[in-house]
Amino acid sequence: MTPSAIKTDFFSGITVALALVPEAIAFALVAHVSPLTGLYAAFFLCLISASFGGRPGMISGATGALAVVMVSIVTQHGVEYLFASVVLMGVLQLLFGAFKLGKFIRMVPHSVMLGFVNGLALVMTVAQAGHFKRDGQWLAAPQLAVMAALTVLTMAIIYLLPRLSRAIPAALAAILIVAGVVAGFGIDTKTVGDMGSIAGGLPQFHLPQVPLTLDTLYIILPYSLVLAAIGLLESLLTLNLIDDITDSRGQPNREALAQGGGNVVAGLFATMGGCVLIGQSMININNDARHRLSGIVAALFLLGFILFLAPWIEQIPLAALVGLMLVVSQKTFAWGSLQVLRKIPRQDAIIVVGVTLITVLTDLAVAVLCGVVFAALVFAWQHAKTIRVTTRTDAQGWKVYELEGSLFFASTANFSELFAPKSDPEHVVIEFRRARVVDHSAIEAIDALAARYQQAGKTLHLRHLSPDCLELLDKAKGMVEVNEFEDPHYHIADNKLG
Repeated sequence: MTPSAIKTDFFSGITVALALVPEAIAFALVAHVSPLTGLYAAFFLCLISASFGGRPGMISGATGALAVVMVSIVTQHGVEYLFASVVLMGVLQLLFGAFKLGKFIRMVPHSVMLGFVNGLALVMTVAQAGHFKRDGQWLAAPQLAVMAALTVLTMAIIYLLPRLSRAIPAALAAILIVAGVVAGFGIDTKTVGDMGSIAGGLPQFHLPQVPLTLDTLYIILPYSLVLAAIGLLESLLTLNLIDDITDSRGQPNREALAQGGGNVVAGLFATMGGCVLIGQSMININNDARHRLSGIVAALFLLGFILFLAPWIEQIPLAALVGLMLVVSQKTFAWGSLQVLRKIPRQDAIIVVGVTLITVLTDLAVAVLCGVVFAALVFAWQHAKTIRVTTRTDAQGWKVYELEGSLFFASTANFSELFAPKSDPEHVVIEFRRARVVDHSAIEAIDALAARYQQAGKTLHLRHLSPDCLELLDKAKGMVEVNEFEDPHYHIADNKLG
């Protein structure tokens, strides 16, 4: 690293550490655990993922997406079961990375990614409204006005300062300036300390105090599966997003291993665990921090806040951190997607809007799952329409059907309509050289077509099918002409070959 890169990562890490504090406290309160439980989780996850993860510059910590799941286990079974479920969540994530399943995140369509990004940007924006309330009620008009003014001041500094100087990150400068204004003029406004005390000692090793029985496993396994899935989904989608922004390539499997290891350690130190935070990650990336140092500095400063600087950090105005998160939300939202919605295919536009809305109304995992399923169905429908055939008569007077495309569950109906057994000549050839048989439904469709030709008293010849097809066919098996030198070799998705 160059001295310039070290400086950039160092100051960016401090900024991220400050931004982690209110988020960690807020998510801990959502999960019905103490603020320090969230802060310690942020320290462990940030440090371990920054040191060993697959995407330098990405920031992890306690997250809201996991907190809304954790609150259920805490209220029903107690906090010790939460710690146990976090450990098991980490183990599941380690297995995910060990079996190299991270590659499947690359299959998430771009339209789903756009919806994911826009949805999380809106969620981050809406979440800031909570800071303008006290005990569920909006602040009194004077306090609300002061908070809004300080928030706007923070955003203005972040946007305008880079035009004058880039000596330190604009976000860090904005937090320090607004904190100085509040302290210098004695302005009465909400501070970090209003959310809860962050003072504490070093985290202590703590084995979850739960019975080591199958009953315990039955209780925590469903929660751990959901937590692991949501954590990996949010982490790996954010990794993809940062890959696009930085024009580089992260390592999903390595990130899954780091997240899993971080959560195992977090659970064994009585914290709530977590995953990647898109907001803090975007703060880091927007500050041009591209190395592991930024995340390590953020983690160490966060621990330093807890051990030594709590009285000062608790005086930071919440408005400064709200303004920072609003800027991050604005920069995270893919504004260009609004312009292309009319230009892209209608089904892609529906996916973008749908995933965005579902993310806001429910949660990330449901939104992405719905988006991927819808995209897969659209792909299958579009692909099913590409199967086609051309016909010719060969030197023997046999009718030859030259099939093109993929034969699978969605295209079998179109496939069967391409042939006319009753009007065809005595010998018919179906040439599969430029086609591919994909699944069991395709095999059934070929067998059904063979039966139709048999009933019509015609002889059917099937050419250039793979050995898998020959093994699976029933009625049509005797109609396959085998040519070991020319026949393709590919596998079919069928349980009989399992």
